[in-house]
Amino acid sequence: MTRPPLPPFTAETAAQKVRLAEDAWNTRDPLAVSRAYTPDSRWRNRDTFLTGRAAIVSFLTRKWEREAGYRLVKELWTFGGDRIAVRFAYEWHDAAGRWFRAHGNENWHFDADGLMAERHASISDQPIDEAERLFRWPQGRRPDDHPSLSGMGL
Repeated sequence: MTRPPLPPFTAETAAQKVRLAEDAWNTRDPLAVSRAYTPDSRWRNRDTFLTGRAAIVSFLTRKWEREAGYRLVKELWTFGGDRIAVRFAYEWHDAAGRWFRAHGNENWHFDADGLMAERHASISDQPIDEAERLFRWPQGRRPDDHPSLSGMGL
């Protein structure tokens, strides 16, 4: 199975890969998201280390049960060959209705078929008031006319 665009990446294909990842994560469908990763993909997400699609599905299921109202924006930082670095922000609220904006960076390594073999994510959460939210589109894919992180000054 291939998952275009494939490495080696150009500026255009790297940006496409980033948007496809953002779109997938905004579905909040762990099984669909996991298909973008190799069967033995290795992750570091904050202080959690995972290996394999089953672990990814389990992790994302727990994540999205806890992080309600999740909306994500990713932005290409740099790329080279079969690697892409992104920065991102997402907003979510907990069961008590407290809102947070998470900021982070990811380093991705892809196999020749365009599946992500490694994902290293560093993330920090910032409490925000509901009035400070910037990601207010309906649940799902970010609209094409919604500003990027740079466009929002993040």
